Amino acid sequence: MIFPRASGILFHPTSLPGPYGIGDLGNQAYRFADFLVDAGQSLWQVLPLGPTGDGGSPYASYSAFAGNTLLISPQRLADAGLLTESDLTTRSSIGSDRVDFGAAQKEKDALLEKAFANYCSGKNDLQAEFESFAEKNAWLNDYALFWSLKTAHHNAPWHEWEIAVAQRDSNALARARTELHDQIEAEKFSQFLFFRQWAELKTYCHSRGVKIIGDIPIFVAHDSADVWIHQDQFKLNADGSPIVVAGVPPDYFSETGQYWGNPLFNWERMRADGFAWWIERVRAALGMFDIVRIDHFRGFVASWEIPAGDTTAERGQWVDAPGHEFFDAVKNALGDLPIIAEDLGVITPEVEKLRDDFGVPGMRVLQFAFGSDAQNMHLPHNYVHNVVAYTGTHDNDTTLGWFNDLPKESEREYCLEYLNSDGRQVNWDFIRAAFASVADTTIVPLQDVLGLGTEARMNLPNSKSGNWAWRMEEGALTDDLARRLRELSELYGRIAASEDLDEQR
Repeated sequence: MIFPRASGILFHPTSLPGPYGIGDLGNQAYRFADFLVDAGQSLWQVLPLGPTGDGGSPYASYSAFAGNTLLISPQRLADAGLLTESDLTTRSSIGSDRVDFGAAQKEKDALLEKAFANYCSGKNDLQAEFESFAEKNAWLNDYALFWSLKTAHHNAPWHEWEIAVAQRDSNALARARTELHDQIEAEKFSQFLFFRQWAELKTYCHSRGVKIIGDIPIFVAHDSADVWIHQDQFKLNADGSPIVVAGVPPDYFSETGQYWGNPLFNWERMRADGFAWWIERVRAALGMFDIVRIDHFRGFVASWEIPAGDTTAERGQWVDAPGHEFFDAVKNALGDLPIIAEDLGVITPEVEKLRDDFGVPGMRVLQFAFGSDAQNMHLPHNYVHNVVAYTGTHDNDTTLGWFNDLPKESEREYCLEYLNSDGRQVNWDFIRAAFASVADTTIVPLQDVLGLGTEARMNLPNSKSGNWAWRMEEGALTDDLARRLRELSELYGRIAASEDLDEQR
């Protein structure tokens, strides 16, 4: 897949401003799309959009197929006749410069419950559309049952439910479907509302020439509908607990490595059915997004498997994965894949071969460029066309925060010398260097466009609190910012490539 020369912004919808404690798919999302157009940007990269649990990590979702109902816009529900304006004004309307996941969940749940009641009253014309959505999405029935069971079990993980339900005894599931019928239908309707609003926003973005880059985390959460439904596809004990879990080994940055805790795939079982679950997962992602970034791409070559009872990643081992066979199967089923490989960290020749054999662009991150010498692959003069260049990612500090916290003066001096910078607007020096590079695609986190410091960091890997909560201030997207970005895009030939991505698939 060769992408046209273009640039865009990394910005998760939860970070949009507005009431209800969290950004959503309402008017502010459309205003952001307009800003992208005014700024000459044709790509909007988001993080995963699945339902999240405690801490709000989009990389720890309850489903690889469902949408995050926290992103549903109450205002657009009112526009659709499912809520009244008084429903909106009588709610508490949480205003905050940080996402409040708990308060937002309580607020949205109450509004969605009311919207479903209004739908059931028949004072709308959504029945045929809802029924069509439910029929087309095979994952919906089991996910809605999973979510209803989880709620009924006071949010306990599925492997702690009664044995018959946890192990999916057919009689127990049939009984649960009957007992939880109303809750299941309500959850189906909430999913319908999410995907309806997402489709409307995506259509609007396309009408303005903006493509959306989504994200597939390679692993899924143990407490997810996917693992509960497909237990034989993961390395689990008889009681449903994981045998081994994912992470990365100790390295320069961490003496004990990173213990992620996701269950590992049983690749032999996945191979036996032609990687059917994965193919449907990728199909669903390509239905939501125009391009998909695959997180931890090296996991398709080998995964670091850690005994589930451990608390650190030190005792893990590398276990091979069938990368070439997997991507052959996905490509045969779905055609050419508009994907980006997250190939950061310690990458082996085998990982590079898998990436290159399938023509997948990898990533370059400018913040990683100044810790060694002129041969560093993250320095712009070493880029090739088929890569995606970032100033930083959601896992990095903001560029300003990174620069102000550099531990080595020599690294700071090299950075300034390389960029011919006086350091006063180092974030813009980074943006210019990335835009000027030969990389076909350049993505900049919005925090770097806004010139924000560490207080706006989205995620600190291997930490358990305070992440995913940054929100943009109302009015932060000014005409001057749009003009400055557009000028750089025009100067370096990244304005709206004429060849549509859809024609390249």
